[in-house]
Amino acid sequence: MIRIVQRTARCLRLACGVILLFVAVTARAHRTSDSYLTLRVEGTKITGQWDIAMRDLAQHLNLDANGDGEVTEDELNAKQKEVSAFATNHLQLKIDDIARPFRINEMLIEQFADGPYAVVRLTLDAPETAKAVGIEYSAFFDTDPQHRGLMRLEAGGRTQTAVFSPDKRAQNFPLSSLSHWRQFLDFVREGVWHIWLGFDHILFLLALLLPSVLRRGESGWEVVDGFRPALIKVVKIVTAFTVAHSITLSLATLGVAQLPSRLIESTIAASVILAAFNNLYPIFPERGWIVAFVFGLVHGFGFANVLADLGLARQTLALALVGFNVGVELGQLAIVAVFLPFAFSLRGSWVYQRLTFRFGSAVIVLLAATWMVERIWDFKILPF
Repeated sequence: MIRIVQRTARCLRLACGVILLFVAVTARAHRTSDSYLTLRVEGTKITGQWDIAMRDLAQHLNLDANGDGEVTEDELNAKQKEVSAFATNHLQLKIDDIARPFRINEMLIEQFADGPYAVVRLTLDAPETAKAVGIEYSAFFDTDPQHRGLMRLEAGGRTQTAVFSPDKRAQNFPLSSLSHWRQFLDFVREGVWHIWLGFDHILFLLALLLPSVLRRGESGWEVVDGFRPALIKVVKIVTAFTVAHSITLSLATLGVAQLPSRLIESTIAASVILAAFNNLYPIFPERGWIVAFVFGLVHGFGFANVLADLGLARQTLALALVGFNVGVELGQLAIVAVFLPFAFSLRGSWVYQRLTFRFGSAVIVLLAATWMVERIWDFKILPF
């Protein structure tokens, strides 16, 4: 009787864990929101460009006057006062801790890898004795805590980078020295959040990890006898995915190889479908690492978009690339560290084999199929 009660309690804990995981991920999941700020210090003048995703800006300002789903430069210029007010209210520049207003010289629209962006070009006067530039950035944080502002500052032939987030809205950048360690840590942190906030990346990884505590037998899926076989499976999957996406992340970020954004996002959705469908009707039994490698190549292109659009110089780009990649791996390992012991301890329960493994894989297939249709035909069904 005691064993039955203990087993039931464990099953209930697992069920609650699965529900909380799906609720938490769903609540946070949507298309990555980024903007790109570039500043150049040249003598007594600072010139800059702030690239804001049109999809984000349109949620705050009614830019699409004719309601055709696209914002033209004429429509953008018609709302110049509103856009200027948004920029000045959410971006403040300081020279040696003294706030200085910037002038907006031009607004236009440019096409980035993930869609159209409003480009706001600005200038700011600075004294010759300027020692530091301070930036306070608060765009979209109040409505979207997942938003990130990526900054590149060029001064004296050197480049500094930084990432603005809800807990790092104000940062100061000395013009006489560079902190490569701080830049590296910023991109490590951003890589971790990128994998944690990427719903499709997480579901792809989970779909591959779900059968790690099972093995394919003559009568179907059976539980593994020990922790070591499960760990070996996970190591193969994570290593294959890491090697694959590191290759394409590097190639895409350095501009060696590029693919259209819609093709990348659609193929990522297809990879999630195949990984989860393989759990229900095994196409590659005990070969999850092959799926991880092949589609990991595509996921690498998806990771690269956040760095490629920043337009960093080669030296700085290498630092950001390594830091971001390390962050992605740490984010993956954190998911594995939580999932594997939890799944192994309950691998023989009906909650894991029926609810988590089979029903969970079916839900993943359904979600990913919906994403793929959305991304191929460029329309929205799901709110995330």
